[in-house]
Amino acid sequence: MTTPEDNKSIVQQALTALIATGDAEALAPLLSDDFRHHRPDGTARTKAEWLAAVDVALVPLAGMQVEIQHLLADGDHVMMYSRRRLPGAGPEIAVVDIWRLGGGLIAEVWEIIEPVNRAAANFTWWESS
Repeated sequence: MTTPEDNKSIVQQALTALIATGDAEALAPLLSDDFRHHRPDGTARTKAEWLAAVDVALVPLAGMQVEIQHLLADGDHVMMYSRRRLPGAGPEIAVVDIWRLGGGLIAEVWEIIEPVNRAAANFTWWESS
């Protein structure tokens, strides 16, 4: 059984491999066969679908700067809050990832991405138009 610290290490290893190689396939050995990627709109991708999407996204995101603000582990979950600056004049984004691990592999991830320059608009979502 892996510890919360082991799980943090696995998540860090996955992100380091992705950033170092720029190749989504570097993640593949760290993902379980039944891996699921969840988005706020309720959609989910399989391991193959998510790796293909990450691979496509890596082309315009080459050179993205990632600054991890918080990396916390509790049981089989790891939460990461990061700020990322897209290459060139691209916007800064805030990203929250919640990873669930099982058997030493990443089994699921929930991801929320928000452009920092649009964050203020989300403080008033409850107001009537």
